[in-house]
Amino acid sequence: MTRGLFVQAMAKFFSGVILLGLLLFLPAGTLHYSAGWLLMLVLFVPMFLAGIVMMIKSPALLKSRLNMKEKMGDQVQVVALSAVMFVLGFVLAGLSFRFDFLLLPEWVSWAACAAFVLAYLLYAQVLRENAFLSRTIEVQEGQHVVDTGLYGIVRHPMYSATILLFLSMPLILRSLAAFAVFLAYPIIIAKRIRGEEAFLRENLEGYGAYMQKVRWRLIPFVW
Repeated sequence: MTRGLFVQAMAKFFSGVILLGLLLFLPAGTLHYSAGWLLMLVLFVPMFLAGIVMMIKSPALLKSRLNMKEKMGDQVQVVALSAVMFVLGFVLAGLSFRFDFLLLPEWVSWAACAAFVLAYLLYAQVLRENAFLSRTIEVQEGQHVVDTGLYGIVRHPMYSATILLFLSMPLILRSLAAFAVFLAYPIIIAKRIRGEEAFLRENLEGYGAYMQKVRWRLIPFVW
């Protein structure tokens, strides 16, 4: 662990906290938005703890996870579309609360929290299984194909976990309008996967054989 990596990680973490708070509570017009605080809690507390663990046990993995600058043109578009989705979805959630528009029952929020925690556990297992898990599409020095554990079931378990994570978020916020916006995420991630697989098949030894071995990308027997 280096001081620079620690500073970078903390800066990104707290900037994320501030940004999400602004996107939720400004449109809501109040800080008394309990579903907003619930999302902040279940999102950022595990994220902070996971960051501490990676900083101690696997700083190289943390460093790769902090790198979000895509080099491939089509993937830059994917990142931009995802950013638009998040901003629009969170703002709509705040407005839904403010104007009591298309709000879901409170029990939906708690059920979504359970799904969110499950998705976080799946995500943590993926991080444990794959030390080469970068935020950007690249082949790292010494990288090899991981085909055991969750990677023996689907080729992209991280994206499977993020779909559950992100579709749970608007439900935690009790916003049906925001949920409709977040339904764009599976479509966006499907585009990313196609580009990623084309890159890995060409640049990572053994990936073509892995694609033949593990048929499903995200959900067994579906896709």
